[in-house]
Amino acid sequence: MFKIVRREELVASSVILHEIEAPRVARKARPGQFVILKATETGERIPLTMADTDPEAGTVTVIFMVVGKSTALFAGLKEGEGYVDLIGPLGRPTDIEKVGHVVCVGGGTGIAVLHPIARAMKEAGNRVTTILGARTADFMILKDKMAGLSDVFIAMSDDGSTGKKGFVTDALKGILGEDRPDLVVAIGPVPMMKAVSEMTRPEAIHTLVSLNPIMIDGTGMCGGCRVSVGDKVKFACVDGPEFDGHRVDFDGLAQRLKAYKKEEGSAMEAHHCRMDAQTKTLEQA
Repeated sequence: MFKIVRREELVASSVILHEIEAPRVARKARPGQFVILKATETGERIPLTMADTDPEAGTVTVIFMVVGKSTALFAGLKEGEGYVDLIGPLGRPTDIEKVGHVVCVGGGTGIAVLHPIARAMKEAGNRVTTILGARTADFMILKDKMAGLSDVFIAMSDDGSTGKKGFVTDALKGILGEDRPDLVVAIGPVPMMKAVSEMTRPEAIHTLVSLNPIMIDGTGMCGGCRVSVGDKVKFACVDGPEFDGHRVDFDGLAQRLKAYKKEEGSAMEAHHCRMDAQTKTLEQA
């Protein structure tokens, strides 16, 4: 068992942090890499990019949003409990080097993925500008940590409850016109990554995105995580998860992510029914 040593609700019952004992993974993991987790022997394999690692403590940290049955099962795990399986580190790590001005753009739980990358870029001697976006202040995770490692920090929210009202692309537009970056790293919802990539394309600014297609084995054998990059098919688990945003077929990726929406909804509904039944049984006992 891979024990959970710290559990925190970053957004009540919606976005959960787990710090997990996994010494060998913690020693080898690099920014941008991910792990695959299973809550039970018969559970679904869920890939999650690591938000942090602590080689000395022997732990890795993941942050996830509850969106389906498996992540609901993950959220139900308490400190002292754990995962049946944790496999990693998987995927290619981020290419960290000193390039000059790096703009890191994050949205939703993509901010967790961006965190170790932004930190490593800063440690490599880059000047880091960070732009974070969220629906509301409650959904902006790791705000203080990201601000602390950034030379310039900009928060954007849909309703203006934190930072400025608007989208990350509004802030990026201003930066592109005033302080041209040497590299942009954008991680978050597919529409956001697509919009950022389209903004940097005319300026020919190298733009990295981290993709999250449907994934099963994580070793390139099943082909489930295939994505179109330029004129080639790539597998996010072994060729990525990071790719050149100017070459990614975001529309194709979005369609693949919707492939099992019906089945996911049915599984989540069945999970809620079982949980309700268990609650009623306990109340009657």
